[in-house]
This record gives sequence, structure tokens and C-alpha cells, in this order.
Amino acid sequence: MRILALCDDIWHPAQVVQDGLLGLEKHGFEFDFITNAREWSSERMAEYPLVILAKANNISAADETPWMIPEVAQVFQEYVQTGNGLLAIHSGTAGYADTLVLRRVLGGVFREHPEQCEVTIKSVVGAQYIAPLPSNEFSIMDEHYFMELDDDQATVFMTTTSEHGTQPGGWTRMEGDGRVCVLTPGHNLAVWEQPVYQDLIEQAINWAGNL
Repeated sequence: MRILALCDDIWHPAQVVQDGLLGLEKHGFEFDFITNAREWSSERMAEYPLVILAKANNISAADETPWMIPEVAQVFQEYVQTGNGLLAIHSGTAGYADTLVLRRVLGGVFREHPEQCEVTIKSVVGAQYIAPLPSNEFSIMDEHYFMELDDDQATVFMTTTSEHGTQPGGWTRMEGDGRVCVLTPGHNLAVWEQPVYQDLIEQAINWAGNL
């Protein structure tokens, strides 16, 4: 399966996402990366059954200009509604609070985070679609994303907890004929490289990609 991955913004270098996805190639996934949003087009995105959005609302790390203008957001909505998949990881939820169409597609967005701290990532017992973590939870240093979850019909399969409280850390939802999955951990490469988190990303790809 060939997947389009959008990454690189002023807070999150592309290399973290690229290295973090590298270990998943052994499962038969191939990733094409866009790091400058000026290279994105609806025609190019249409060539893929799944897009990974791991990019905040900046054109690139060197250009803070927002790229998710209403016309682009509308393309994303139509892309998913017609049966494709969207997986948003960490920064793929950031900077989109006022981008209402994409916000509706994601089902919620990033609000804020405290200083990096120990975050415990835990499965929600009985949740559908994404299997629970082998030991049900693990802890690691990360940015603890505080989220605004708008869709009360979304299936929350994972939570994140720190000294600052507990937040939804992963959810799935349907958008038309397509599937959307959100994973909020992932500021540091060490998080991406955790074997249990690699498994979660693999499951999210399989589910959102309808494999």
C-alpha cells in the first residue's frame, strides 16, 4: 500500500515523521512525503487511498503561512467522504481550530499542551476497531496534547494521562464513505519508535485504509 504523508512545520521537523514511519515499511507500506505544502495538489492526493496528516497548519518549517485554506479543506473532506482514509498524527491536529471544514472531518483538534512531561498512553477497554495495547499502557516523555473532541459519536480507543490530567489520545470516526483516525502522541522520535506505538500506527493505517 502506497501512502501519502504530509509533514514538516515550524515546531515538528519532517525527519521525526519520516524516521518514525520507516519501521512500518516491513509491513508492506510505502510512503511518499510532502514537506512543503506548495507541492500538494488535489490531483496528487487522489492517487492514494490513505493520507497521513502529521503537519501543523504551516506551509513548511521555513514558512509559517497557513496552508489549510478553505478550498484545500474542502478537497480533504471530499477525499474522505468518497471512501478514502485520513490518519492524523500529533501535529496533524494542530493549528486547525479555525479551519472548520477540516476540524469537522477530524472530529476535533489540538488546543494546547504543557511543557513536555511523562505521558501514560492507555487503551480504552472495549473500544472498537483498534486492538488494546499488549500491556494496556506505556509511559514516555512527550508533549501532552490537550484536545477539543467535537464529535460525541467518535470512538475513543486510547487516552493520554499526565500530571496535568487525562485527554482523548486516539479516536476513530466515519466521514461519509471514508474513515478518519486520530493519534495525538508523537512529538519525539522515541514515541514513534516505541514498538507498541508502531503497532498502533499500523492498526490505524489498516483501519483508516480499509485493509
